[in-house]
Amino acid sequence: MINKFKAIFPNFIKSILNSYSQIFFSNNKIFAIILVIVTFFDVYAGISGVIAVIVSNTIAYLIGFNRFNIKSGYYGFNSLLVGLGIGVFYQPGIEFFLILLFTSVLTLFITVMFEGIIGKYGLPYLSIPFLLGIWMVTLASREFTALTISERGIYTLNEMYAIGGFSLVKIFNWFNNLNLHDSIIIYFKSLGAIFFQYHLFAGILIAIGVLIYSRISFLLTLVGFFSAYIFSQFVGADIRELSYSYIGFNYILTSIAIGGFFIVPSKYSFLWIILLTPLISITITSTVAILSLFQLSIFSLPFNFIVLMFLYILKFRERFYTKPEIVAIQQYSPEKNLYSQINNKERLSNLLYTQFYLPFWGEWKVTQGHYGDITHKNEWAHAWDFEICDENTFTYKGGGTLIEDYYAYNKPVIAPADGFVEEIIDGVDDNEIGDINLEQNWGNTIIIKHADNVYSKLCHLKKDSFKIKKGEKIKKGDILAYCGNSGRSPEPHIHFQIQSTPYIGSKTLDYPLAHYILNENSEFKLKSHDKPKKDDIISNIEKNISLYKAFHFIPGQKIEFSVSTSNHKKDRIVSWEVQTDIYNNSFIFCKKTKSKAYFKNDENIHYFTHFEGNKKSLLFYFYLGAYKVISGFYKNLIIQDNFPINTLNKGGLIFLQDFIAPFHIFLKSVFSLEYVKLEEDFTNSQILLKSKVEVKIGKKISHKLNFLIKISSNEITEFIINNKDYKIEAKRNE
Repeated sequence: MINKFKAIFPNFIKSILNSYSQIFFSNNKIFAIILVIVTFFDVYAGISGVIAVIVSNTIAYLIGFNRFNIKSGYYGFNSLLVGLGIGVFYQPGIEFFLILLFTSVLTLFITVMFEGIIGKYGLPYLSIPFLLGIWMVTLASREFTALTISERGIYTLNEMYAIGGFSLVKIFNWFNNLNLHDSIIIYFKSLGAIFFQYHLFAGILIAIGVLIYSRISFLLTLVGFFSAYIFSQFVGADIRELSYSYIGFNYILTSIAIGGFFIVPSKYSFLWIILLTPLISITITSTVAILSLFQLSIFSLPFNFIVLMFLYILKFRERFYTKPEIVAIQQYSPEKNLYSQINNKERLSNLLYTQFYLPFWGEWKVTQGHYGDITHKNEWAHAWDFEICDENTFTYKGGGTLIEDYYAYNKPVIAPADGFVEEIIDGVDDNEIGDINLEQNWGNTIIIKHADNVYSKLCHLKKDSFKIKKGEKIKKGDILAYCGNSGRSPEPHIHFQIQSTPYIGSKTLDYPLAHYILNENSEFKLKSHDKPKKDDIISNIEKNISLYKAFHFIPGQKIEFSVSTSNHKKDRIVSWEVQTDIYNNSFIFCKKTKSKAYFKNDENIHYFTHFEGNKKSLLFYFYLGAYKVISGFYKNLIIQDNFPINTLNKGGLIFLQDFIAPFHIFLKSVFSLEYVKLEEDFTNSQILLKSKVEVKIGKKISHKLNFLIKISSNEITEFIINNKDYKIEAKRNE
């Protein structure tokens, strides 16, 4: 019976709790429990709220609505607010609970309807369904003579005594008699008013819950409210009480929504909170005047109007997209939204670009870069010329008088990215060495379309050497033609540029290359989303098959380690499986700890993107130690990267960092990996990699972890973690 219930109503308890915390854009369980407790300060309101959520979520499950939305509380929080509202306003009874039942269903239907109507514009429906639901039941109840207005709240102390005796009355009086500034009292009561609780203690509990859930959100509640309080004092408005309800919560909810949930927290989001304060005030005052004609409260109408208006107008920006920046992947925490944005900006933001690679195999020299001193000038400044040179920097052998003497001549030219062949110019003869063809400046040329307004052009190719045709689909690395000496070319080389139009002679785009290896006097460096400079010796990442296969995780693949820890006597077995979610995101899953390490692999680089679960698990250590690995082996190459700030930092420091994160970051977690040793024979490669993680406070290292990764027979055979207190060895089981 229990299993059948779980099958029909999965995550039912979680869906109820999330319906409470979702009002503050949260999915924090502790915060949700605090909010449930607050709603029961008025017992009948609390009961009405719970019934409304249960009815709404049950109907949503039975109709077959999206289970993720139900679990997240999206379909329950508006019904919860309606239940709390009418639970406070009306006396309980059979007639009341009948109205509550159908009002909950009505609010659910309005919620789903607005999900479709507003959702197609990429906007949230917020608490609009609550407004419509409670206004409709308020207007209808004037004709429902069986419903009677509640008298609770008139004799507050008597009600407190009935619930908790003299002790509760004493606590209630103690809070109400606190010698606090008027603004602080209104702030707490405005927080309580969100859940129809109009006393200090409720607001204090909610403030504590917000602080537990998010330090940035807590700061935003203060900024939003006290900006409004100062403005109201300046213009003579009344923030205390309008339409029998503390309406300061409109400023508070708007501040959280704009300052840190839908917008990435930053100095710009905080600035907009302050700038939007007068607009909220105008909206409150005007809508109160209108709705008072119908004897209706404005509730959260100003919050809904301002937030939806602001999010909508941001869609019309043509520049300044990060001032403020819309949250791309919602993580239900302003801190996580911010820290992920910072980390992704450093690691992944360039994935928005078409990923271009070098159009050749092996090492070539940049003989003319951007803003070159020969031909790369003005509108054609952002281009590269590539040639092959030997250890003495000569580009030719012998006398260098024949084009065949040049190392670059007749070498394959490959596709720098996937695309379609837009144009081919062929039939131009190669020049004699030192001669140039000014009439057919670009020589034999191919133009490839990679995306809308993104094309690449490769020039000075060998006559009749094209291996593809116009209109043909090509893949990165396909041979296109061979290097020649046609057009304005005194000696064989490849001219490469990115442009926004498909024409010969189009002006160039200042565009980075995805990844390449820079060789500086036999010291190798990985360059990512960078632009090669004149005299750089560069190559694409040359794949080591054993290294590539070791980190080429395939869905369905099972990985098992025998793990020993220096401070434990007994070994244990750890098993992982590679899986994908419904969005085709790949991750390694540990069934025992329920942990997930999400990753990407573009065949050149393996990198982890996100971790969920137990941070004491072997999988978390693997996430740390193999955070970024390229598939080529270059001895002594060191790769560096950064973790999200909240990955390793904890305690008081991260608590403090959360508060000031929109303005200043002082914590950092740095990853580095070194390619130590490669031993190869005809059948196998033995590879040793060393990595480390350093947690920094400013420039000071506060914590360090060291890792060893051993690879053999195309798989990771050993993974070792060295901490100052213990050592963990994980050996691969066959």
